Amino acid sequence: MPVSREPVSAPDAPAAVGPYVHAVRSRGLLFCSGQVPIDPKSGELVGRTAGEQAGRCLENLSAVCAAAGANLGDALRLTVYLTDMSTFAEVNEVYASFFESSPPARVAIGVAALPLGARVEIDAVVAVGD
Repeated sequence: MPVSREPVSAPDAPAAVGPYVHAVRSRGLLFCSGQVPIDPKSGELVGRTAGEQAGRCLENLSAVCAAAGANLGDALRLTVYLTDMSTFAEVNEVYASFFESSPPARVAIGVAALPLGARVEIDAVVAVGD
């Protein structure tokens, strides 16, 4: 039986900075590519602090979810990549404002560097209808 695999393009999210799609839908799941804090209108990296950047990443992921007929509240798991783990609490504060009740599972990983010099990148796995 062939696997259903549908690429998702999100017009309200920033253009991909590499050879990938915003997300792929398969079998009731949406696998969202990592989002760095790029303003979708200007194409520029935004946010001076890790918290500000996390907010933009989550807004971008929200746009990707919307393009697939879902919302960020349907997320099952997010992965947060940080170039400085000392900003963890600051990112958590912003993150919590997006998930006031029933937050998804999450992983936070410290990394040496991220695309375009971002401080934060976030990806998601989201429940969606087929």
